[in-house]
Amino acid sequence: MTTIPEARPSAEAEAEAAISVALCTHNGARFVREQVRSICLQTLPPSEIVLSDDASVDGCIELAAAAHRECLDERPGLSIEFRVLRNSPALRVTRNFEQAVRACRGKLIALSDQDDVWHQERLAQMAARFAQRPDLALLHTDACLVDSRGAPLRGSLFHALEVKRNELDRIHSGAAFDVYLRRNLVTGATTVFRRSLLDFALPFPVEWLHDEWLGIIAAAVAGVDVLEVPLIDYRQHEANQIGARRDSLLAKVRKALGSRGSTHVERAVKAELLLARLQTIGDKVERGTLEKVRSKLEHQRFRAALPASRWSRAVPVLREAMTGRYNKFGRGARGVVRDLFESV
Repeated sequence: MTTIPEARPSAEAEAEAAISVALCTHNGARFVREQVRSICLQTLPPSEIVLSDDASVDGCIELAAAAHRECLDERPGLSIEFRVLRNSPALRVTRNFEQAVRACRGKLIALSDQDDVWHQERLAQMAARFAQRPDLALLHTDACLVDSRGAPLRGSLFHALEVKRNELDRIHSGAAFDVYLRRNLVTGATTVFRRSLLDFALPFPVEWLHDEWLGIIAAAVAGVDVLEVPLIDYRQHEANQIGARRDSLLAKVRKALGSRGSTHVERAVKAELLLARLQTIGDKVERGTLEKVRSKLEHQRFRAALPASRWSRAVPVLREAMTGRYNKFGRGARGVVRDLFESV
């Protein structure tokens, strides 16, 4: 790994270190110039961009650096440091983002994919919410879905995720942990968090995606909120490592009748890792929070151990449904149906 300083920060930017951008790339030459420009030309510009590149071979880094220089030339007085971390071999998504955020120096860290476009007011609106809420550790937003050319697609990110009104209301009311323990709603490309969150979140377990890990840890130790407005264009294309797509009814039926594979074993492992991390944090985590994770772990272990025979699953699944844990930790009746009919 090598570090390449692309521009020296001003003394003022060094002192303020207000907002860092953790930008992760992998062969992103097709879109990265537009994204870097949208970051640099914010109404509230960041103090630095830390680009962590995973073994790109398409000139992605050079294009990103050129876009940064273009913006500085276009806006006299604009001061944004640009640093590059090169990975060979590739670290992959979670480790790459961990490396990027470790290198960030700002009090706020904004996560960025290589292929999106930020709305000009994104950082200004999100930084204002942090200024209003000293307790806030993490904030995420909705996003506009666009295709590879930037043309709008039907619906927003929250529509694709089938986010319900009651889920948003619970996040607003301080119950984000319960929501995220059931399912992740935090998309990294829309997320800004306080650097102090890393005291609890590092290192990121590779079994978790970086954004869902940051979201659940933030919700366990501090305040989390969501802005229901879209502040980025979230590009959907054939090379997305992680995208957003709302399943059709047919797709849901296929999932219900398909193979469960190792899904529930992996979810149990993630719950074990979460419990272990929260136990190390101490008094910052309420006892009730730990009990919820233990209950989630028990539920996932139950689902992972279901027998191959569908007939043999009926009674235990119905008993588990009566505990209410399918609703607390999964998709309710949809999870019951999947456990009754999935193949093993």
